[in-house]
Amino acid sequence: MSSFSTKTSAKLVERDENVTFRTQLEMNVGPVIFMNQFLVKPQDFEKFLEAWEKDATFFKGQPGFISSQLHKGIGASSVFINYTVWETTTLFRNAVSKADYQALLSNYPESTIISPHIFKKVAVPGICVE
Repeated sequence: MSSFSTKTSAKLVERDENVTFRTQLEMNVGPVIFMNQFLVKPQDFEKFLEAWEKDATFFKGQPGFISSQLHKGIGASSVFINYTVWETTTLFRNAVSKADYQALLSNYPESTIISPHIFKKVAVPGICVE
């Protein structure tokens, strides 16, 4: 998926040294949680939120999208976390591969550092289910 990071002024940083986001996109797993951490300079919060809203609106209309939620660190935090639930990585990959989405990435402020990663539920007996 070489096109994911080519049209954004924001900086993309891998979250895990053991597997790249691009490699995760090639796996056929589902359901999955796509989690994105954003570091944004305070003066760019408004522009970031406008870009994220356009991004989320695009995803909401894609096959396989289930839900999404954006969070901001409390206090003077510059950290935002987004998680989106998808039916499968295949459907998510199809969404991020579309040219319309690629154009949306260029809307993020240059100060934005984006760290994407894909997760799957883990069962822990007596606490949570897969």
